[in-house]
Amino acid sequence: MKAVIVVEANKVEVVDIKEPKVGPYQAKVKTEVATLCNATDGKLIAGHFPGVTKYPLVLGHESAGIVQEIGDKVRNFKVGDRVIGGLVFDYAEPNYASGWGGFCEYTLANDHDAMVADGVADEKHGWHEVYEIQTAVSSDVSVEDAVLLCTWREVYSGFEDFNLKKGNTILVFGAGPVGLSFVKIGKLLGLDYIGVVEPVESKRKKALEMGADAVFRLEDDFRKEFPRTLDAVIDAVGKPSIVNTSLELIKMGGSVCVYGVIGESSFTIDKYKGPYDFNLYVHQWPTRFRERAAQQPLCQCICAGKLSAKDLITHEFNIEQINEAIYAVQSSQTIKILFRY
Repeated sequence: MKAVIVVEANKVEVVDIKEPKVGPYQAKVKTEVATLCNATDGKLIAGHFPGVTKYPLVLGHESAGIVQEIGDKVRNFKVGDRVIGGLVFDYAEPNYASGWGGFCEYTLANDHDAMVADGVADEKHGWHEVYEIQTAVSSDVSVEDAVLLCTWREVYSGFEDFNLKKGNTILVFGAGPVGLSFVKIGKLLGLDYIGVVEPVESKRKKALEMGADAVFRLEDDFRKEFPRTLDAVIDAVGKPSIVNTSLELIKMGGSVCVYGVIGESSFTIDKYKGPYDFNLYVHQWPTRFRERAAQQPLCQCICAGKLSAKDLITHEFNIEQINEAIYAVQSSQTIKILFRY
């Protein structure tokens, strides 16, 4: 099968490897589409994702496909189901490390609920926490919307992790797929004001189209707009400098919310810039039970026409064009890239 391999930092190839074998609690999924995660996949490609040191690795964690085969203990998937979040952790070729493997032509989805029911949802039996979000999607949801659920579920769960509520006022740094999703979902959840700081003009325009109340360039003096009045600032980029800038904007008891992986192993917080009381949330990994619970309300929004992949997907490539796609992301030409298999 075809698989996307990061051979070494900044060297990506599509190669043929052996297909994964189905275990008793697994479903074999033929990938229909996948999307590039600008942040995580970008860091893995560049060779500086924290904790990942072994290359070559098999890339990808946002995909959707159709179940082809199921193991004998699977109860919650059936052949023909559309499934999101299929991955490959173990490869027939032992030289490959796992960058989650979602860009493989075939992936494996694991029946988390069956493993829990049988008392085998533990490390001893090969269970992994990511299995909880490998789920089937209703046929009412298009394949493009299905794969975007990989992003939307994480963002939706982030609202709970950050304790954001209806009526809040927030500022989002970054108008990539995550930042724009915070805008769209935030408005659906009833946040009162959402501003966006973004250096790229086309992305500022997109933020306004998706419901942002105002947009700002990095050089704008947006600090004067928010004299310690914001309930929260969302760092959708992952830069310590944004954390310290945010402290100047939040009100007493407000929150600085970092979404995603920070590349630096440590950084200094300029505490004096903030109010006496503030919260610092660092969301570098999804809260799986919240991410899973987000699927139902998000699918309701999709079916009601309130949420669409068309808002985010700006470019499509065949998976063999992976390097063209990476270049397009790096040159800020895209918002979200879709691969078709």
